[in-house]
Amino acid sequence: MSPRPALPRFFRPARRRVEPPADTTDLLPVVDDALSVRILDLAVRLGETMLVAGAPASEVTLTIVRVCEVYGLTPVHVDVTYNSITAAYHRSGAARPVTLLRVVRGSTPDHDRLMRLQALVADISAGMGLDDAQTAARRIRRAPFRYPPAAVITAQGALAVGVAVMFGANWLLIALAFTGAACAALTQFALAKARVPYFFSQVAGAFVLTVIAAMSRFLAVLGVPGADDIRPSVIVAAGIVLMLAGLTVVGAAQDAIDGFALTATGRILELVTQTIGVVIGILAGLETVRVMGLAMEPPDTALPLGPPVMQFVGASIIAIAVAVFNGAGGRVVAVSALLSLVAWGGYTIAAAAGLEVAAASGIGAFVASFVGIVIAFRLHVPSVAVTTAAILPMVPGAAVFRGLLGVVESAGDTAVMMTGFATLVNAAVIGISLAVGASLGLYLGQPLRASLSGVTRSRAKLRRYDGPGRGH
Repeated sequence: MSPRPALPRFFRPARRRVEPPADTTDLLPVVDDALSVRILDLAVRLGETMLVAGAPASEVTLTIVRVCEVYGLTPVHVDVTYNSITAAYHRSGAARPVTLLRVVRGSTPDHDRLMRLQALVADISAGMGLDDAQTAARRIRRAPFRYPPAAVITAQGALAVGVAVMFGANWLLIALAFTGAACAALTQFALAKARVPYFFSQVAGAFVLTVIAAMSRFLAVLGVPGADDIRPSVIVAAGIVLMLAGLTVVGAAQDAIDGFALTATGRILELVTQTIGVVIGILAGLETVRVMGLAMEPPDTALPLGPPVMQFVGASIIAIAVAVFNGAGGRVVAVSALLSLVAWGGYTIAAAAGLEVAAASGIGAFVASFVGIVIAFRLHVPSVAVTTAAILPMVPGAAVFRGLLGVVESAGDTAVMMTGFATLVNAAVIGISLAVGASLGLYLGQPLRASLSGVTRSRAKLRRYDGPGRGH
């Protein structure tokens, strides 16, 4: 730019009044339709990836609006449903708005990807350019899942080991629980590769698990040491916890409370459908083993838990396994293990105080989510990741199986059948209590997290998004 011509001193104050300072003329770029589409496309793609990875609809909406505001697009209207995201920006004076729609296909929890997306959004807020942000977002979306299938299946088997440890199982029962869960997970993996709907994968996995649990009685006939103490119900209960681990119970409850009715309805319907798949698979397995002469007698009381130390060890194993097969890195795995101890401690204290199982479970979930959202802020990890892993040890897998077994093996006995249905209802109440407690903890923890964010700034650096293995 050529220098301005010199003026007499008399006219210089007038020029300062009518001319902007030289260093501010290039600060505000013109946001035309082409640039608006690029900004909307980046924001919506980020939101789509977050929704698929397991983030609640409210967080997705906030992220899209936040990214658009950083690049000068405001106000932006965002509509998030279960299977689509729509964003619209109407520039003042423009004849028509710029609208972008993306269809969301499926939901696959990937907490490592979610963590990297959060880091990218923070970098965007700190001033990252649009071109660099688009390149980074494309790299995150195309990155493969953190762990290979063999590691995921092993982690799913380890989850069943954690459940068996909580029930004080011996070494043989722990090995059988791992085998049954791994076989069920391998069956589901094979059906997923064949593009079979997940509902039928749930049916097949539950069927395989039930048959393996029933056939474990042959070990006693073969004289295997410790086979007389095997409880097949523990094997099936561990598998039920496994197959319900990927369901978005907390996300569905949070969407419903946030007012995202369509998203919450879709997730709840998916939750119910996939749970029915587990029920059908177990019922088919029980009927099959009954025909084979291996019918299992319904237990009269709830399965007793093991010693308190074993309960806490089992809860931490479950949380670690859930974090791994949800794609989390080392930081999220460590936080999940810690919060599982906090959640189970809250449950144990509430149960010792005389509260019912449902109320104690809700308190445990509340404590874990409240502490978890603060820890998640300090360590820059997704709160939904650590909360999901922490509350899973309290999922009533044993109660679900006991109720189903009572219904199937009632043999026309109305009292036994009604007891089975009552057990299933109690299990459903526990599930609802877990979802409500976790959601309440997240909401009450958000003001505290906002206060911490306004008063202090964490010195811990966000994990970089340009490599799958950094920051862990």
